[in-house]
Amino acid sequence: MTKVPAITATFWVIKVLSTTIGETFSDYLAVNAGLGPLVTDALMAGVLTTALVVQFRTRAYTPWTYWLCVVLVSIVGTQITDFCTDTLQISLYLSTAVFAVVLAVVFVVWHRQEHTLAITSIDTRRREGFYWGAILTTFALGTAAGDLATEALSLGFRNGVLIFGGLILATWIAYQAGAGQVLTFWIAYVLTRPLGASMGDLLTQDKQFGGLALGASATSILFFAVIIVLVTREQLLVNRHGVAEKGAGPAGGHRADLAWAGAGLAVVAALGLGLSATHSAASGNSSLTVADLAMPAAGQPAGEAPGAAPARKVHPTTRLGDLTSFAAIGNDVEVKVAKNDLSGGKARIKDLEVAWDDAEAGLKPRDPAKWHQLDGEIDDALSALRAGRPSQSDCSSTLTTLITTLNKYDGI
Repeated sequence: MTKVPAITATFWVIKVLSTTIGETFSDYLAVNAGLGPLVTDALMAGVLTTALVVQFRTRAYTPWTYWLCVVLVSIVGTQITDFCTDTLQISLYLSTAVFAVVLAVVFVVWHRQEHTLAITSIDTRRREGFYWGAILTTFALGTAAGDLATEALSLGFRNGVLIFGGLILATWIAYQAGAGQVLTFWIAYVLTRPLGASMGDLLTQDKQFGGLALGASATSILFFAVIIVLVTREQLLVNRHGVAEKGAGPAGGHRADLAWAGAGLAVVAALGLGLSATHSAASGNSSLTVADLAMPAAGQPAGEAPGAAPARKVHPTTRLGDLTSFAAIGNDVEVKVAKNDLSGGKARIKDLEVAWDDAEAGLKPRDPAKWHQLDGEIDDALSALRAGRPSQSDCSSTLTTLITTLNKYDGI
């Protein structure tokens, strides 16, 4: 009995949504929960190992177990690439090439051992081992390739949705035209990773970055709810018909499956746009934007109103844009450190860490080099304040460097 699901429309929808859930949950643990990348990596690797042990011990495809493993593989695969990029400072060009070679090696060894790469033939533990090895590598490769396109090549997440969505469509057309099922499946599987990440960024990022400002928490809850509904349906159909015959029942069939997949995407789109509009209206009524602060008083020409803020211009050396919110938090921390309130500074700089991480997908593609410089300086300030015995002079020095750079690169 095969240990993987039938490849239907709901399969692809759950796969794409799972990608975003995995990435946002990983960021939540590392940043919001304060576990840090190393603890999060170790924790998720342990949880994935446990889930895979359960998956390997099952005798047939069990949707709840299988999709839990996919979400966890999404997290760990992303962490592998992030570790190579952020910690080891490996170029995205190199990591993309290396992961592509590793995936090719997995396929070659798999085929030489089993004489097939067919997804419908995952019916032994060895084949299942090759399958999950390939899945993990596709997530690492998809993360590297997606980051390469949206960050290193500065295409951004909006273009990422269009590019990777278009490539998946082209892969489907090739399959319909007679291209091999195995080849097209794995190409599409790799591409769904950056597509899901780009979709998540589109929903979570602030409007100044071109997103819908839905936020990571709301996006994760929305995606998770849709996944729960689709996986529950999957489990009921498998219980009733079995994985190979699940489309034969009255509740199954390709049309019904396509309808459920379409409904899931429609719910994500409708609620995402609706919540984004609500959030935008609430924000507009409750706060002033930087542009508002730069406008002269009503009836006064620009530059003539007493005390009016001068109009801000595009920064001549960086495309990062408005960094005033980050500088404001940095100034708050600096004030606390100057008063030797290091515990208060440590608590306040957490807000900077979360805000910077939330804005990464929107800021980083604008100017990766300047973003990495600021990211390193924020890490230095965090390390100084979170040291076992923090030094006021060290904290003050790192904050001065950070705030100077933020002010230097600030612009609209």
